[in-house]
Amino acid sequence: MGTAALLRAAGVGVGDEVVVSAFGNVEVAEAVTLAGALPVFAEIDPATYCLAPAAVEAAVTPRTAAVVVVHRFGRRADLARLHALGQRHGLLVLEHGETEAPYDEIARRRERAAYLDAKLRGVRTPDGGDRHTYQQYVVRIPGNGRPDRDAFARAVRAKGVECRVPVKTPVHRLPEFRRYVFLPETERAADETLALPVDASLTKRDMQRVASACNALGGLLQPAV
Repeated sequence: MGTAALLRAAGVGVGDEVVVSAFGNVEVAEAVTLAGALPVFAEIDPATYCLAPAAVEAAVTPRTAAVVVVHRFGRRADLARLHALGQRHGLLVLEHGETEAPYDEIARRRERAAYLDAKLRGVRTPDGGDRHTYQQYVVRIPGNGRPDRDAFARAVRAKGVECRVPVKTPVHRLPEFRRYVFLPETERAADETLALPVDASLTKRDMQRVASACNALGGLLQPAV
């Protein structure tokens, strides 16, 4: 059953608010709208890219009926705190999860992620944690007031390394969901994040090429003072 159907089945509809993340997953905001409710965007945790429980609590109003939690890039949201918050406020807490890969594939991704953690210079590597499954290996490229992440991506691609910007525009900046809310961590993550390849099929030589291509550029990109 989809998110919209789950919300409707729980009685969420017109006049209700549902707290969601603006960092990607526009389909979640669309599902809330389909259910007849209003999506309310809350801030993310900059380490996990998932909804920050304190930000969700701050977004709760008497009209709030539910929270939709999205797990990002292989990192899971803080479900214990979010469910406790839901119990305190009488809110439905739904998960919008990523598809789980087989364990052997996750193990190979973790090996490749560990290699990049050790080799990359001049970029901010992911805050892994024991449960990170590395659906995507997302680094940060500091901005310095210029589109450094985009220039970095173009240069790395020119060296034959596939990479992609995971979230090009936060959902609250899209025309159909435009909201005048202050979400600095969400904006910063959208500006700085870049997903590098850690697919289980990549060889050691492939990983060396990824690290070499990035390190040829990364040392030039220092955080603004």
